[in-house]
Amino acid sequence: MTQLPTHTEKKLGLVIDLDTCVGCHACVISCKGWNTENYGAPLSDQNPYGADPSGTFLNRVHSYEVTPDEGAAMTVHFPKSCLHCEDAPCVTVCPTGASYKRVEDGIVLVNESDCIGCGLCAWACPYGARELDQAEGVMKKCTLCVDRIYNENLPEIDREPACVRTCPAGARHFGDLGDETSDVSKLVAERGGMDLMPELGTKPVNKYLPPRPKDDQIDILAPFLETVAEEPTGFLGWLDKTLERIG
Repeated sequence: MTQLPTHTEKKLGLVIDLDTCVGCHACVISCKGWNTENYGAPLSDQNPYGADPSGTFLNRVHSYEVTPDEGAAMTVHFPKSCLHCEDAPCVTVCPTGASYKRVEDGIVLVNESDCIGCGLCAWACPYGARELDQAEGVMKKCTLCVDRIYNENLPEIDREPACVRTCPAGARHFGDLGDETSDVSKLVAERGGMDLMPELGTKPVNKYLPPRPKDDQIDILAPFLETVAEEPTGFLGWLDKTLERIG
């Protein structure tokens, strides 16, 4: 069994804003693309154009309709990937030591050459964040694009996870959550960032920012949607009268 480090020098992770995520799946596609071409074995697909397609993904987006006790119903798009937990059960259950947590940055990884595909880590993970690649027979999970964030051949602006770099809504943030002065830590403090299922005691590094109540939001389009004329004029007025005669 693999032992967890007693401490890590950093706590690199993601902060995901559920208020601004629009469920476009750009993060899913960019993650699949980057991790198919780079770290580890490619992420395979089975029968992708058939009646029952399946495949390996390190990041997925689930959408839910939520009806709060007060206020209007809302749709919440919920991205889910490995949370790089401090007390990661997927690490301690691994019989070969393939699953491990790095001391230097706290990232949880899988050494694919040592993975036997037993699936114990997937059973131990309460978040369903690990997937067995059917083609390679090894366990796959989010790596925080470890081969990207330290890659000095890339421009500095690109040295962040592919999902963060791609998100068009700015709903994904990356940084050191062990540093109280970091941008991500400040964002969590300001917005009341939450752990996912904290009662499990896994101490996930990744945080979620809750959706803001809709009643507190200002509809910036409202002024443009007000009625500007009681009766249609110009071409629309002529068309309206013509249609009335035909009817």
